[in-house]
Amino acid sequence: MPAVDRKHLPRHIAIIMDGNGRWARQHGVSRAAGHEAGAKSVRAVVEACRELGRVEALTLYAFSTENWRRSKLEVDALFRLLSKYINLELENIHKEDIRVTFMGRRDGLSARVIRDLDRCVERTRTNRSMVLNVAINYGARAEIADAAKAIAAEVKEGSLGLAQIDEHCFERHLYQPDLPELDLLIRTSGEVRLSNFMLWQVSYAEIVSLPVFWPDFRKPHLYEAIAEYQRRNRRFGGR
Repeated sequence: MPAVDRKHLPRHIAIIMDGNGRWARQHGVSRAAGHEAGAKSVRAVVEACRELGRVEALTLYAFSTENWRRSKLEVDALFRLLSKYINLELENIHKEDIRVTFMGRRDGLSARVIRDLDRCVERTRTNRSMVLNVAINYGARAEIADAAKAIAAEVKEGSLGLAQIDEHCFERHLYQPDLPELDLLIRTSGEVRLSNFMLWQVSYAEIVSLPVFWPDFRKPHLYEAIAEYQRRNRRFGGR
């Protein structure tokens, strides 16, 4: 397993969990079985980040606004898996002092899914060791549009002036404005696309693509991505 410097870890890691469907085809199983296998990788990466100790936030891209285009059978299976994961893992997450947050539009989600999400947030809201932020019904363009609408509404009502609108103001209107700056974005399956994910936040993040399908992603792969992140010279446009 690659060695990493635990004193210089990314504060915030995000992962585009890609390749469940291709993993399923490779193994001759259904796409639902591929998503089920991917849930085991979620547990592995959450545990690995918590063990590292200095990772403050982990954001996982679970369901995009574009994923509604998939078959109803697959969408229903994804949300059943989400409920199953919450029921199985919530108490373990709580015991590890991990706070769960979600980002995305609630419109379109079923009442059951919303109840599950709210239960996670409420159960873990006082935890402080790490944030597990899950993007569900999320699209970065939608997030930016929603932030713009919120700002426009405040200007209209007179609580915000035009001169007050800057980058910091805009950031405060994003879905999860209190998360640390995004340092490392990992995409699995070897693809090199952002896929409408955290377009604002990724501005100065390091991006690492790994040629492994998400269901096969484990602690050594996370360490590999972090080691690559640590080899890079982050200049933030300064030189």
